[in-house]
Amino acid sequence: MNSFSGSSQSVDSPLALPLQAVLALAAGGIYPLAFAPFHWFPLLFVSVAVFWWLLNHASTQWATLAWIYGLGKYGVGISWIYVSIHQYGGASPLLAGLMVASFVGFMALFCLPIGWFVGALKTSGRPLGRVALAMGFIASWLLMEWLLTWFLTGFPWLFAGHAMLGTPLQGFAPIFGALGLTLVAVLASLLLQVIADKTQAGSHRGCAMGGLLLLAGLGLSLNSVSWVTSQARYDVALVQGDIDQAIKWDQDQRFVNVRKHMRLSAAHWDADLLIWPEAALTLFGRDARQATQALHGQAQSSQTNVIVGMPDVQRQTGEEAQFFNTVQAFGLAEGRFAKRHLVPFGEYVPLQDYLRGLIEFFDLPMSVATPGPRQQPNIRLQLPGIQQPVEVASGICYEIAYGDTLRRQAATSGVLLTVSNDTWFGGSIGPHQHMQIAQMRALENGRWLLRATNSGLTGVVNERGEIAAQLPQFEPAVLRAEFAVMLGTTPYTYLGDWPVLGVVLILLLVVLGRLRRGLSETV
Repeated sequence: MNSFSGSSQSVDSPLALPLQAVLALAAGGIYPLAFAPFHWFPLLFVSVAVFWWLLNHASTQWATLAWIYGLGKYGVGISWIYVSIHQYGGASPLLAGLMVASFVGFMALFCLPIGWFVGALKTSGRPLGRVALAMGFIASWLLMEWLLTWFLTGFPWLFAGHAMLGTPLQGFAPIFGALGLTLVAVLASLLLQVIADKTQAGSHRGCAMGGLLLLAGLGLSLNSVSWVTSQARYDVALVQGDIDQAIKWDQDQRFVNVRKHMRLSAAHWDADLLIWPEAALTLFGRDARQATQALHGQAQSSQTNVIVGMPDVQRQTGEEAQFFNTVQAFGLAEGRFAKRHLVPFGEYVPLQDYLRGLIEFFDLPMSVATPGPRQQPNIRLQLPGIQQPVEVASGICYEIAYGDTLRRQAATSGVLLTVSNDTWFGGSIGPHQHMQIAQMRALENGRWLLRATNSGLTGVVNERGEIAAQLPQFEPAVLRAEFAVMLGTTPYTYLGDWPVLGVVLILLLVVLGRLRRGLSETV
């Protein structure tokens, strides 16, 4: 394998195009194994290094190879959506498979520009060094992940930085966030490719080894820095109802669901904070008011803060009713937060005139949700020993994946909260990936994170992104644990993704500058 140093004149791959395609698919397929629940993080470096080697050595079809790499990445990494479409949506195996394949093929398109850009640089007809080519590869990878945070509402999943939790590199997260960790991880992958290349000069391999050790050393040093301080510790009870998803929204089950959550909560009204998961209440109108009034009364008499995941229907005069996915506060707690980032085909249905009635999943109340306002106040807790209300930065279900959105709320909060209903994805790898993303939000912002789910993974994560307590999946139970209210902010909470985007701009400017110099030298 050639390094990313030296001349731009690469040796074409000895592999035929079909073999290159197979290798690209395999490299993409091992990428998700670096994430939870496997945590084989070295495979991420292998995957990215092989992908880079293929693009570096290919003489044609760079964009196609990148798309095929994406097919492997998402074909393995998001296969869990099949469970919700088939098992809970009632779609046939064939229809569910076709929908998953279509989604995978679409998501793989986000990898395509990486190959296109590398190919465009290689075929520009101008001398371009390997370093500049590698810079173009890194910049395009980062742009891919950044686009996934907002383009078509976004799908910020399987970011390379998320797999760096628990590694020496995680110390960069409180400064640069998950996107910055991706930058470090991709750079480390390219350095490892140089080290593994036996055809490289010893000096090149030595420099690559030095660079890799420098990254690891910096990460370890940063990991020992305390960006925030603990103000006080409190007791939390997170309820995991394990309600059967197939009947959860049935009319005759809605009060049964309430009674089950009340029964599980009965021994925990002495906690400082009691949390029910996403859509723990599935009641509307007068029934919802009756249940929440009883809940509020119990919380007030117990002097407890309570947060509950529930639907909220609002109707303005002369307008259609709007359905919001919310968490609402009762007892000593105050406030309401409505989910902003809705799940395509989960909480709103593109092309709904064609799809409604085709799959039962699309006919649930939650599949016609309205996004909450972009700017919302945080829920506030009244906790002993703290005079001012403690703000809670909330993210409902998969919107916890939007790091830049949550860090804006975290700036004034003392703790993070996410409620979810990962029951839709059964025993697949999806809920484990989801928990890993939540851990990254805690690490980025230096805040404890409380995660309540219907069937798991319910847990408490400390400010270093480590799981402090967790319930087993698929068991009705209550997790009783401690959490800390934190003071101070991390650099990432303050600056967001702008420093990394600045690095991307610099990389692109350097590459374009090299191209211009190469052009002037040939004139």
